[in-house]
Amino acid sequence: MQRPTIDDVARAAGVTKATVSHAYSGKRPISATTKARVFAAAKRLDWVPSSRARALAARRANAVGVVLSRDPAILASDAFFPAFISGVESALAGHEIALLLQVVTGRTAEERAYRAMASGRADGVIVLDLHLEDWRVDYLRQLRLPAVLLGAYDAESPFSSVRTDDAAPVRDLVAHLRGQGHTRIAHVSGPLDYVHSDARARAYVQSLGSRELLREGDFTAGSGRALTAELLDLPDRPTAILYANDTMAIAGYSYARSRGLLVPDDLAVAGFDDDHLSAHLSPALTSVSTDPFRRGGWRPNGCWPTSPASRPSP
Repeated sequence: MQRPTIDDVARAAGVTKATVSHAYSGKRPISATTKARVFAAAKRLDWVPSSRARALAARRANAVGVVLSRDPAILASDAFFPAFISGVESALAGHEIALLLQVVTGRTAEERAYRAMASGRADGVIVLDLHLEDWRVDYLRQLRLPAVLLGAYDAESPFSSVRTDDAAPVRDLVAHLRGQGHTRIAHVSGPLDYVHSDARARAYVQSLGSRELLREGDFTAGSGRALTAELLDLPDRPTAILYANDTMAIAGYSYARSRGLLVPDDLAVAGFDDDHLSAHLSPALTSVSTDPFRRGGWRPNGCWPTSPASRPSP
């Protein structure tokens, strides 16, 4: 059987094709009676307007793009991204807007992805993993592609930003650990060219007045384990370690236990992003809840501070 067409709906409703189109687009005033007749005919025929045709008519793609330039292995192990994407989807679904997600591995591929979105595949993009000097801001401006920047990007930008306070939780954790008597407190950061990693590392250094126990990781479990081993091999090892995400924290936690250290008696451990697995460690991992689901469902002019999760103290 052939699919019903807009012509079939127009004939069944006794109106023109243009009237059917205007009834759905709302571009022209249509009487309530005529509109009801059109909708009733469409329902009887099981006809729905073409999303492609509606997008062309409105000059919109009805899609928002996200381009992730990260190693797929990191994405697979990081609990932040699935929750964040779910949050974005939850916000877009009510408006019948699609999420166009593309994972790339390098700047050339990332540029191609943004050019494709600017050519009509997406109406705008959400920019993640902001760098201190981020080439994408100027590139997207040149493409005239609307964008929202996720993170505390302080350089000049024509775009809106959803800002997060990554520094305050680190200061709070350091203050708490000091209150517990810790003086040798280490920090395993993410890549320091990321805005959020830099903010956390600077807050750590400012709180302690030293970079001695700062180590730069890459968000993977492997780097968490390796850098924990390096720190614990120091003649005057740290008694507490703050990690930039829970993946590294869990790996460091496990490694410390394998060396016979008790957590938190011998080594206090804290993470970031509040991975759901963190609560099931024994004892549970103290972690900063960044609420990626809520962050994904952003609202204009939002500024959401991160906060320590409700967990046993390290």
